[in-house]
Amino acid sequence: ARGQDDEFLESPRKRRCRRGLQLALLGLLTSALWAGLLALLLLWHLFSPTIPVSRISEELQRHHSNQMAQKQKDLNERHMASDALGKLKEEVAKLLMEIQMSEGSTCNTCPAQWVSFQQKCYYFGESPKRWLQARYACEDLHGRLVSIHSQEEQDFLTKRANKEKAWIGLRDLDIEGEFTWMDGKPLDYTNWQPGEPNNADQGENCVMMLSSGKWNDAFCHNWLDAWVCEQLATCGSPATSDSLDDSLDTGST
Repeated sequence: ARGQDDEFLESPRKRRCRRGLQLALLGLLTSALWAGLLALLLLWHLFSPTIPVSRISEELQRHHSNQMAQKQKDLNERHMASDALGKLKEEVAKLLMEIQMSEGSTCNTCPAQWVSFQQKCYYFGESPKRWLQARYACEDLHGRLVSIHSQEEQDFLTKRANKEKAWIGLRDLDIEGEFTWMDGKPLDYTNWQPGEPNNADQGENCVMMLSSGKWNDAFCHNWLDAWVCEQLATCGSPATSDSLDDSLDTGST
């Protein structure tokens, strides 16, 4: 019985020895493989002087660059297609709005916390954001950074915006000096601060609205405490508008 116990106690040691031997053989095999690979690379370099070893890394780098360029191209194409679809939907919505207004509907209905002005709704965000973050925040709210096309609209925004600086939807990210609005419309109205835009220090490609309402180009990665979104208002039926007017009149009497 003691001999059986001794055998039982010695078995784990044997197993550990066997496992250690296997690991040692695996290490030797791995070292041999690496040595063989290095020898092959050296021989290839010696007998193929016209093709340097550095060519491998160059080809890998070129392949990686091509992949990244293709991904960026695909991303840009998706963004362009998405923007085009969004603009088409908006044009259809505007056409429907004109039809409804011609039939007597009042098109000034906005979501909660949005403010109505001239068939558009405005959201005045108040949290620190960079320009791109403000853009995405507006998209999450089913709108976009505001595009300003008249003095009346500018006066409305100047009165409502209560921060010193706020991001708006104007930028020249694509071509320096060619500013474009988020709604894709031309720059038919401007309200630049005197001396602006000046692209100071190269790279001021996004536009902020100052507390005075004037515009100033700035670095897109700057943090501002305010940003303004816009979206189209929706239309209510003439009966709904009349009922609302009647309730207001009743309340005033």
